[in-house]
Amino acid sequence: MNKLSENIINNINKIMEVNFGSDLAAGNPRQVYEALITATNMALKEKRSAFTKKVKEQEAKQVYYMSMEFLVGTSLKNNLWNLGVEDDVAAHLKTAGYDIEDFYEMEPDAGLGNGGLGRLASCYMDSLTTLGYPVTGFSIRYEFGIFKQVIIDGWQNEFPDSWIDKAGYWLNPRLDEEVEVRFFGNVNENWTENGLTTEHTGYVSVLATPYDLFISGYDTEAVNSLRLWSAKATSGFNMDLFSKGEYVKSTENEAIASSISKVLYPADNTYEGKSLRLKQQYFFVSASLQQITKKHFKRYGTFDNFAEKNVIHINDTHPSLCVPELMRILMDDYNYKWDKAWEITAESLAYTNHTVMSEALEKWPVDLVKSHLPRIYTIIEEINRRFCSYIYEHHAHLGGGINNMAIIEGGMVKMANLCIAGSYSVNGVSKLHSEILKADTFRDFNCVYPDKFTNVTNGITHRRWLCQANPLLSELLTEKIGDGFKKSLENIEKFNDFIDDEEVLASLREIKKANKKRLAEYVAKKNGIELNCDSLFDIQVKRLHEYKRQLLNAMHIVDLYLRIKYDGHRPLPKTFIFAAKASAGYFMAKEIIRLICALSEMIERDPDVRDYMKVVFIADYKVSLAEIIIPAADISEQISQAGKEASGTGNMKLMINGAVTLGTMDGANVEIYECVGEDNIFIFGMSTPEVSELARHYNPRSYYEGNARIKRVVDFIKDGIPGKNFDSIYNYLINSDPYMNLADFESYCAAHERVNEAYADSDRFTKMSLKNIANAGMFASDRSVTDYAEGIWHTKPIK
Repeated sequence: MNKLSENIINNINKIMEVNFGSDLAAGNPRQVYEALITATNMALKEKRSAFTKKVKEQEAKQVYYMSMEFLVGTSLKNNLWNLGVEDDVAAHLKTAGYDIEDFYEMEPDAGLGNGGLGRLASCYMDSLTTLGYPVTGFSIRYEFGIFKQVIIDGWQNEFPDSWIDKAGYWLNPRLDEEVEVRFFGNVNENWTENGLTTEHTGYVSVLATPYDLFISGYDTEAVNSLRLWSAKATSGFNMDLFSKGEYVKSTENEAIASSISKVLYPADNTYEGKSLRLKQQYFFVSASLQQITKKHFKRYGTFDNFAEKNVIHINDTHPSLCVPELMRILMDDYNYKWDKAWEITAESLAYTNHTVMSEALEKWPVDLVKSHLPRIYTIIEEINRRFCSYIYEHHAHLGGGINNMAIIEGGMVKMANLCIAGSYSVNGVSKLHSEILKADTFRDFNCVYPDKFTNVTNGITHRRWLCQANPLLSELLTEKIGDGFKKSLENIEKFNDFIDDEEVLASLREIKKANKKRLAEYVAKKNGIELNCDSLFDIQVKRLHEYKRQLLNAMHIVDLYLRIKYDGHRPLPKTFIFAAKASAGYFMAKEIIRLICALSEMIERDPDVRDYMKVVFIADYKVSLAEIIIPAADISEQISQAGKEASGTGNMKLMINGAVTLGTMDGANVEIYECVGEDNIFIFGMSTPEVSELARHYNPRSYYEGNARIKRVVDFIKDGIPGKNFDSIYNYLINSDPYMNLADFESYCAAHERVNEAYADSDRFTKMSLKNIANAGMFASDRSVTDYAEGIWHTKPIK
């Protein structure tokens, strides 16, 4: 037993004694759970202190990663595994009659994220820590996270996710570092002998309280921190109003402030929703930058070296207010002139774009920004004026391109444009995505700043998604190629040497079967559906959005159902598994969930069909659930319309667990194709140029009327599901179909036939699976963050 294991075990025993007056054996599970997390957190705190000391001694360049979400999942198993103490701690608990797996199940997922954006940020924090880079993540301490998804009669319902009750033990409050964030009010500008000065009056003050969540790494001395801000009023309780009997008004200020840190992504289809989102974004940006600048100035007494010692990374457009806020701090709090403040700002900020869809690029109404953030708006206005003047003066040949590049245009503030203008680096997240950004989405910007655009393909933390989520596969890999892949995933390519090893192929099939049984047990418990673990598990798990085309998947399911029911088709058994959350105000996404649930119910009741196919929608998708689903997948559905998915990371997690991709040439599917070769992936559908060409004259009704197979499927969705009405989807498909489900349908069905053919040949399919596992090396987030560190941030690990 190593020293760290001894310390944690001793602290568990001490906490039980001091906090609960009990020894380990006599305590109840909740007490032991609290002691276990607290003791682990204490170990992380000690390592964090030692690491911070080294960072200061070496005057290392700091990376600050700004993200609206960090989907960390559960932390107990990850931290124990990373620290190398899991077996020792589990053995100690066992002596008192406890199974450590029970405590893993007790811990809820931290409600700090929603989908791929947040999970990517968490993977990067893990990898940066493992590699020894000093990094701090910044976000909001959401009290209720995104929401708890409950399906009632097929319809998604949202309920509060009270995760802090059991997972809040990881959060370390830092009341000594609270900062004030200001909203509303008026800005007065005055010319003095020192130039233009501003005064912000009549503002509403909100206090930002920081909580630190420590991030461990694998086999490293480093521990980094994720700083989460919680909002509260500076004057919460009004005793005078309470004394007058105005009980509600007496706490009104606190309610207004605390709403900022209640939930992630409040619905923004109303003015109030937009208002809250904007306040959330400025709140965490302002609090974070105030702390960063204060820390730097305290150490160096100047900002002339700020860009040399710090890099602030903007993850998507949610933290785009970093640009004007850093300008505000430098000018208003530290008296820098505009030109010098802009030089520092533009050399300190880097930006990652996560979408190619111009309609998805974040924009805010001018009136909203102006009223909520009056000082910030005056700075944005001046940035826009100077930027447009520069374009007119130096790039007049672009002509109408100025409207595309302007930060303020058409009564809207364009946040992506603000990020590009104010950052020294802009990157996409896959090879295809980055090319589309330069050639289309930000074409004019690329003409002006050709050296600013670059690419860093996304990656995943394989230690989480392979070693922890799929221990059986990890053990097989360790046995055959050693454990070097845990630290450096490129070593996994050695597994290719076993492509013709019958014993290894048999082991892979046994491991997949075991993982299917684990998932089947979960589905039986939660959904009441018994799965055939000898069937092909076809899995699509991701955020529910039209462009990800869960609807296309559902259309194929309808087609297969009709062929089995009426055409005498007798295919190999297939199980289709979905898990996804739809945004609370996203009607069509919720309708697609309702359709999938209706198909599941219909098929389960039909004795003619249910032996050949099953459909399951698993509610409340999250990291801990993904860790059960992903290792069980045979087929990974990555079927977004070509040119719409920036990268994807679910495709990488499924690939490394041996699932074979069925997808379009979109996002990182392109790079997966290059890694595994065309014989080990199922590609279908139009290419990005073909989509662009068809979009000019796309008429879905012509596909509906001209293709009997499509008409049969679409008509069945409208009229064929007993007791259900899906006119909304029927009309959507034949009159709109913005992501061209009908155009790709035949190709998609043909790809499924190729899947069936391959799966029927057990050896062939297992070899395809092995190829995907062995060639997943480039998709490690270790590689991604190294690309960021060396190519964009210009920082080095701590020695």
